[in-house]
Amino acid sequence: MLSLSRSTSEIINQSGIAFGTSGARGLVEQFTDEVCAAFTVAFISAMQRSFTFERIALGLDRRPSSPGMAAACTSAAKAMGLAVDDYGVLPTPALALKAMADGIPCIMITGSHIPFDRNGIKFYRPDGEISKEDEAAILQADATMPSLAAVERNEVSDAANQAYAERFATWFPGEPLKGWRVGLYQHSAAGRDLNAHILETLGAEVIALGRSDAFVPVDTEAVSEEDQAKGRAWAKQHHLHALLSTDGDGDRPLVGDETGTWQRGDIVGLLCASALNIEALAVPVSCNTVIEQCGAFKKVARTRIGSPYVLAGMAALSADFNRVAGFEANGGFLLGSTLEEDNRQLAALPTRDALLPALTLMVIAAEKAVPLSQLFAELPARYTASDRLKEFPTEKSRELLAEWEASPATLVQVLGLEASVAHIDTTDGLRATLDNGDIVHLRPSGNAPELRCYCESDEQAKASSLVQKCLRALATLPL
Repeated sequence: MLSLSRSTSEIINQSGIAFGTSGARGLVEQFTDEVCAAFTVAFISAMQRSFTFERIALGLDRRPSSPGMAAACTSAAKAMGLAVDDYGVLPTPALALKAMADGIPCIMITGSHIPFDRNGIKFYRPDGEISKEDEAAILQADATMPSLAAVERNEVSDAANQAYAERFATWFPGEPLKGWRVGLYQHSAAGRDLNAHILETLGAEVIALGRSDAFVPVDTEAVSEEDQAKGRAWAKQHHLHALLSTDGDGDRPLVGDETGTWQRGDIVGLLCASALNIEALAVPVSCNTVIEQCGAFKKVARTRIGSPYVLAGMAALSADFNRVAGFEANGGFLLGSTLEEDNRQLAALPTRDALLPALTLMVIAAEKAVPLSQLFAELPARYTASDRLKEFPTEKSRELLAEWEASPATLVQVLGLEASVAHIDTTDGLRATLDNGDIVHLRPSGNAPELRCYCESDEQAKASSLVQKCLRALATLPL
């Protein structure tokens, strides 16, 4: 037995781990057994104030550090008298779906797309993702640490994976993708085998690509040049109708068309929401303005970046609309309303999901007998691009953005922009709309020392060029 006499708040505060836009994130060495146990005890204590439960669900991604962290969380939950349903390696939305169906909280061990020397913990209430208020409650729980038994995990169940697969088999009946060849870029994604099974259930011929035993940090918002080249080569080599991949924990999609071009996540989300006849959307301020321009929705609410803010926006919209959803620029789709169609039901899943938007677009294109690229080509011509400057101190980012908010002309000069600033939006970071219609949005990452840059223009090449121009200028600044 390991006796931990310190309080959860003391342990967490001294760990150096903070909540970002997607749970608690930090370096692997910061997530000691004691720290993981403290987060678990604090989370359970916070949930017990509002919910009654005797079990908690657990899942993890394929990072080398995740099994050990899962074991520490399991031991802490058991020490508090709870049973633990361990679903092993699986996509985050699959874990959330099962836990919500069972009415219990859950913990997902994942760092999503960030490098493998970092990791994280996501927390879910019995009714969905935690809010910013819940994050504060976890940090302030100040619960007494129990004595922990041996740090080990339970036997793993496949029930959550099965329920997730059944969700799509029911919503997309028959074999709507029969005749389609789909390249599945598996890398180290948590759902790489499950995704293949689901695609095959829908009738697709699946070509497994890029499987890796080492962790691969795929970022769906900043697709590497290497992965872009792979996509084009795979599509040509295998005569694909579509490409599919996800980030590490399977809550952000990466969808490629028949040319191997990886499409932007917010455009994938837009087309999915339109196909599902969503009435009102909550999306982060960083998403493409074509969402409003296409005229498909009765209301679009813009939020700060991060699923907790999108969820809050969705909750506000639900008071006035029956079909509500949200998505992020990374493509993660949040379904805020239960949908019914032709005696089929798709339960609400208010957390990021990679498969619903990806499968929806493939099925639409297959039903219309058109190439996947045509769905994107039919939208108004507004294009976005994004990338990040690594190892850029967060405090330096904040200082620069504050300076440029006060003096937009300085922003233009430093970045070498060819148009003046017409409007500044500080909903999250600094989003400058230029008088030529281009947009430059700078924002410190919520989970790493990085400065993200999002740009929008009327041509893809211009948007991409604008991102690189801004990042080159930022890279020359003294730190």
